[in-house]
Amino acid sequence: MIASSFVIDTARLRLVAATAESARAELEGASTLAGLLGVVVPTGWPPELYGSDAINYTIRHLEAEPANATWASYYFVLRGDSADTLIGVGGYKGAPGPDGTVEIGYAVLPHYQRNGYGAEAAGGLTSRAFAEARVTRVIAETLPELEASQRVLRKNGFECIGEGSEPGVIRFERRR
Repeated sequence: MIASSFVIDTARLRLVAATAESARAELEGASTLAGLLGVVVPTGWPPELYGSDAINYTIRHLEAEPANATWASYYFVLRGDSADTLIGVGGYKGAPGPDGTVEIGYAVLPHYQRNGYGAEAAGGLTSRAFAEARVTRVIAETLPELEASQRVLRKNGFECIGEGSEPGVIRFERRR
């Protein structure tokens, strides 16, 4: 697996911090990304609602703020007996703000949904955030019709607090 400066380990997953190099490999294609990460990248990559705009945002963020690289994107890697498999992606929308708020997001390939991986990854991201004393609140936004995403958040102690940052989006939060 790619040497990353930061990994979040959970019971079944390794959340591997993206680098500008891995994000560029992802834009080149699944086989390039697989070779760089040393994982199997399943057919159907990338997950829904995650594409080149998000990847390019990650590259810009990592290049503009290298000191905040751990507050960016992570690859969700399912540990396996014979091979590790890339099953999702997520992370933070930047370092904690002055008020101690950090926002998380996540996406899991359909074949791997309904196995608790999304909740496990979101839990790992949330725990890592609260390990930093300056983080007082973790938020996440989703669409009202994405009930599975809402279950992921509720399993991790988040509560819906109302409208999100865009029309038609709802916001969840978990306070320290």
